[in-house]
Amino acid sequence: MSTSWLSSINAPEDISSLSLVQLQQLAAEIRHRIIDVLSVNGGHLGSNLGIVELTLALHFVFRSPEDKFIFDVSHQTYIHKLLTGRQDKFAQIRKYKGLCGFSHPKESSHDHFFAGHAGTALSLALGTCKARDLTGSQEHVIPILGDASLTCGLTLEALNNVPKELQKMIVILNDNKMSISQNVGAITNILSRFLSNPTSNKIFHEIESFLAKIPNLGGFLAKQGQKLAESLKNLVSTAPFFEQFGLSYVGPIDGHDIGKLIDTLIALKNNPKPILLHVITTKGKGMATAISNPTPYHGCRPFDKETGIFHAPSNKPTFPQIFGKQILSLAQRDSSIVAVTPAMPAGSCLEAFMQKFPDRCLDVGIAEGHAVTFCGALAKNKDLKVVCSIYSTFLQRALDNVFHDVCLQEAPVVFAVDRGGISGPDGSTHHGIYEMSFLQAMPHMVICQPRNGQLLKELLESSFSWNLPTAIRYPNLPTEEGSSALQKRSLGKGEVLIEGEKLLLIGLGHMSLIMLQVQEKLKSYNIEATVVDPIFVKPIDAELFSALLLTHTHVVTLEEHSLQGGFASAFQSFLSQNPAPSLSLLHLGIPDRFVEQGSHAELLLELGLTPDDICATIVKQCNPLIQPMLAGHV
Repeated sequence: MSTSWLSSINAPEDISSLSLVQLQQLAAEIRHRIIDVLSVNGGHLGSNLGIVELTLALHFVFRSPEDKFIFDVSHQTYIHKLLTGRQDKFAQIRKYKGLCGFSHPKESSHDHFFAGHAGTALSLALGTCKARDLTGSQEHVIPILGDASLTCGLTLEALNNVPKELQKMIVILNDNKMSISQNVGAITNILSRFLSNPTSNKIFHEIESFLAKIPNLGGFLAKQGQKLAESLKNLVSTAPFFEQFGLSYVGPIDGHDIGKLIDTLIALKNNPKPILLHVITTKGKGMATAISNPTPYHGCRPFDKETGIFHAPSNKPTFPQIFGKQILSLAQRDSSIVAVTPAMPAGSCLEAFMQKFPDRCLDVGIAEGHAVTFCGALAKNKDLKVVCSIYSTFLQRALDNVFHDVCLQEAPVVFAVDRGGISGPDGSTHHGIYEMSFLQAMPHMVICQPRNGQLLKELLESSFSWNLPTAIRYPNLPTEEGSSALQKRSLGKGEVLIEGEKLLLIGLGHMSLIMLQVQEKLKSYNIEATVVDPIFVKPIDAELFSALLLTHTHVVTLEEHSLQGGFASAFQSFLSQNPAPSLSLLHLGIPDRFVEQGSHAELLLELGLTPDDICATIVKQCNPLIQPMLAGHV
């Protein structure tokens, strides 16, 4: 490209003087920029390539930040960031101390809400409109929804509350027929039905226009003929679905025709009623491999930008990959096993299970509460073994369902809590560091965490025999799979990994491997510590810890979870019932604050949870209590 338009854009108003041809050139530049950066960083590729023209049109017609764009889920805001003064930082998107991969109000005044979970945009928009109207301001509010958001109950709740006379709100339905995987459910079928009949709006208006032209009787017939036209429209259009909620439906229109997008938005800008504009886009547009493989290129790892081929991952399998392989193996041997996921079959590694046993591996869409309640009802049938595979950060959305429809019902659902721990580049909305806090409060709930793939397989197989609601939480990290014969794990039993004296190091799950490194480092201080993996947070192994506290005077706990409500809280509860007055305690984990994006290693370093940091903290904070243990250290 001879002219670089992107380099001259420092604020949204800089595009207002560009011609249509120049805007099209800018769109091509933006796609190249996104592919260049994401080939190195990884990130949400397909959704951003698909929304380039739409984002440009929105910024061309409206004036951000006065006019408010509210993106759902906001992983498709990369173009928005490039147009709003963040170009200089774009190479560091999703990196430590760089740009967040989602909207981030502390990052820019053009971002109005944190938004990492689907279905929030319409509710946020209605609240923003109400605040605007109560305070007498005049800005436009434009929520941008993906079609997958319509499978989310929160969006439907918001639809039910759209005021019919609401002004200056245009809902953009960005329809690319995809969530992360293929969309599911009846609402998706409503949209699909209309896409196979894209001329319905044209037919409706042509009938009305034809009747109006009949001499003398035209006006009367046109008025009477509206019922006929509406009936025809109802047969082939999705419009009535939205119009029943008070939204004037417009579309669908080509989401890559920037001229048509601009003209349409200008025409709709000051409509006196709320409008839904249905826009059809292609996920991954501009990169052939992303179009033909939308699921892996939704949230992708680094790739060769010339070929689109992903760079080789770690040689070790990840916890989710081991889970997916093991649950399929179990399902092949046991026809009573059923798995459910809320729109995450790919991320949770359930695709092979779903392909082989589609009746027993179910994707219910972006509907976390429904997924949990659905599993609760399934598990009431004692002939079935039910697994709910769900990310930790998404399980937060189903708190009441876990309580009311699983634990209270004593339904033995096994929750495979994926991404339990630091989520790395996705940042504060996605870290799985809070779910134990509410799960511990649930009667009958078992909480456990494996330190490696072998133990994950053992806990998964053993959990069905406990006949209790069970959460098996694990991170998205490489691990050792193990090939030993699987042991049956007893409920609530921890494991001593190394025996020592006086100093007890307790590391939950994969953090016990860090404690093993700490134990080795402490040897240089003449300290031979004991290392324990508790495995279970609830019920905690009271017998094991009661015995250990008879011979240990100092205890350090370590977890990749918030200290508020995590293993540390469970251990404190144990101590309240089993007092050890002379005990020295140190709890290490995630402090009571939000954690931004970065690699797993970078965030552990920031939080002081590396082996070197922990060793230094123990030596410093346990002095002078462990001074006798340090007496021989030079």
